[in-house]
Amino acid sequence: MSKFGELIETQVPVLLDFYAEWDDACKGMHAVLRDVAAALGDKARVIKIDVDKNNELAEALRVKGLPTLMIYKNGEMKWRQSGEQDANTLIGLVKEYV
Repeated sequence: MSKFGELIETQVPVLLDFYAEWDDACKGMHAVLRDVAAALGDKARVIKIDVDKNNELAEALRVKGLPTLMIYKNGEMKWRQSGEQDANTLIGLVKEYV
């Protein structure tokens, strides 16, 4: 959990994607998140977190549906939503916190 604190305690926004390899909706988000990361460059970070490998963290954050996306800045959650999102929507949301 301390590593998670280090991930989200940054000046740049961090987009977290809680996913599972076996989930089809999550698989569809891989390309979207790649596009988001490419579009934002060093203005933000995109981090994928496998819920099967990080079960304790997923439970602590009450991740129920997949994919679950969150935006953090300076250690504070700014936005959260479960389900698929398109790249333009995510880019716009993250840019609000740049």
